[in-house]
Amino acid sequence: LQLRLTEESSSFLSRGGLIMHMLLNRSITRAAFQSLGRRNIKGLSSTNKVSNGCLNPRFMSSLPYHLVVGMPALSPTMEVGTISSWKIREGESFAAGDSLAEIETDKATIDFEAQDEGVVAKILVEASSNEINVGVPILVTVEDFEDVAAFKDFIAEEKSDNDRSDNVEGGTTTPELESTAEKKEVPKEHKLMPSARHLSQSRNLDATVLRGTGKDGRVTKGDFLKALKDGVELPPIKPAVNSERIFIATAAASPNSATVSASITAAHQSEEAAIPSITTSGSYTDIANNNMRKVIARRLTESKSTVPHFYTTVEIELDNILALRKKLAGKDVKVSVNDLIIRGSALALRDVPEVNASFNKNGVKMNNSVDISVAVATPGGLITPIVPKTDTIGLIDISNKIKDLASRAREGKLSPDEYQGGTFCISNLGMFGITEFSAVINPPQGAILAVGGGVKNVVMNTPYVEGSEQQEKPGIKTVMTARLSADRRVVDEATVSLFLSTLKCYLNKPELLML
Repeated sequence: LQLRLTEESSSFLSRGGLIMHMLLNRSITRAAFQSLGRRNIKGLSSTNKVSNGCLNPRFMSSLPYHLVVGMPALSPTMEVGTISSWKIREGESFAAGDSLAEIETDKATIDFEAQDEGVVAKILVEASSNEINVGVPILVTVEDFEDVAAFKDFIAEEKSDNDRSDNVEGGTTTPELESTAEKKEVPKEHKLMPSARHLSQSRNLDATVLRGTGKDGRVTKGDFLKALKDGVELPPIKPAVNSERIFIATAAASPNSATVSASITAAHQSEEAAIPSITTSGSYTDIANNNMRKVIARRLTESKSTVPHFYTTVEIELDNILALRKKLAGKDVKVSVNDLIIRGSALALRDVPEVNASFNKNGVKMNNSVDISVAVATPGGLITPIVPKTDTIGLIDISNKIKDLASRAREGKLSPDEYQGGTFCISNLGMFGITEFSAVINPPQGAILAVGGGVKNVVMNTPYVEGSEQQEKPGIKTVMTARLSADRRVVDEATVSLFLSTLKCYLNKPELLML
C-alpha cells in the first residue's frame, strides 16, 4: 500500500490520529496496519513536510520509507529547469539548508537547498543540459543509511494506462499512416486543412495518407509537422493530369485529332519530367539553447506580436556630459556615460510619470516607484537587473549598484527579486560601436530606451536666421541617438515626446544630475 500525504494533512493530523482516521474510514485494513513496522509508523510524523509540492512521502510498500523529490519551482515563472551539477552523491547524508544541486532556471543558476535532514538513496536524473519539467522526480531520499541499498534499481513511477488512453483520445499521439481499407471521412481533395495543404505542397509530400485529428478527420498543420518530427515516411505527391480539360482546350485551338493526341502526350511527358535536386555542402554544428535564451525568445516573440510598439527618436549632444565626466575623474570619481544616462532617465521619469507605467488586464498601472532595469549581456543571454528607487539615489550610488549587479549577473548569482519586475528599461549598445537600434519592450513595462554610441557630427550651434549678415559658424559635436520603444496602450506620442525632451534637457545640463 502506498500513501501520499499533502502538506495540509500532515500539519493537522498527529501520528496516532492519522492511523485511527484511516482505520475508521476503512482506507487501510487492520491486517495492513498490524504489518506496519516502526519505521513506517515513524514516517507518519508531521515533521516530514512537502517542499514546493515536490516531496512525496511513501509508506507501506515493499520499499522502506522514502521521499521522492521532484524538480522544484525556484522562481515564480519557472516551468522547466536544468540540473547543472549535483552537490551530493548517492549514499551521502545531508542536513536542512545543505545544497543538493545547482539548478538553472529561466534567468539564473540557483542552489536547491534541503528542507530536512536525510540520506540520498537514488539520483534519478543526472546533471546535463536537458530540460526537466517542474514536479518530475529527480531524487529519492531515506532516513537511514541501511535503506540506501534497497533503491539501487529504483525507477520513478510513470503514467498509468488510463492516462495514456486519455492522451490517445485527446489526439496527442503521433499521426499514423491511414489504412487503405479504412473508409475516408471526407473526400481526399478536402482532407487537408489550408495550412497543412500549403506545407504539404511546398515539401512535395502527400499528407492525405495521415490520420488527421481535425474536424471529421481532417489533417491539420500540427499533424503534418508531428509526422515530420517523428520520422513518418510520406509518399511524394503524384501529379494529377486532367485529360478532359487538356483535350477540350487543345481541340478548341486545333480540330485536327492528331494534333489533339500529340498535345495530350506532351502534357503527360511534361508532368512526369524529373525535377533536379539541389544539394548543399558544408559542415555545421548545432548548439542547444539554454533555458535563459529559450525564455528570452519566447517572451520577446510574444511582446513583438501582442504589444503595439511605436518608436520615437531624439539626438542628444554629449559634450557637456563628457566634460563633467572628465572633471569628476580628476577628483577620483569614476562614473560612466551610462550611469549619467540612467540618472537622467530616472529624473525624467519622475517628471513625466506617465511613461513610468505598466499595462495589465485591468488597464494602465501607474507605478509610484521608479525602478529602472538595465540590460546586461551575459554568456548565457541577456538579463535585466533592477536598480530600485533610481530617482532617489545619487550618481555615485547608481554607479556602484550597476557594477555590483552586472558582475553578479555574469556569474549567474542574482536572486529572482533582483531581476524580476522593474518599471522602465534601458539598453545601451554604444560601447559596442552601435550608433542606433530599436529595442523590444519587456512586458508588462510600458517602454524601453535604446541608447546608441556618440558620433561626432557637424551641427549648427544656433538656428539659421534668414537675412542676418552674421551667422554663427557650425561646430563639431558628439551626438548620441536615443530611441524609445513605447506601448501605445500605455502612453501616446505626445507624452513620449515630453519625456524625451526632459531627458535631453537633463543631459544637456548635467549639473542638474548632481542634485
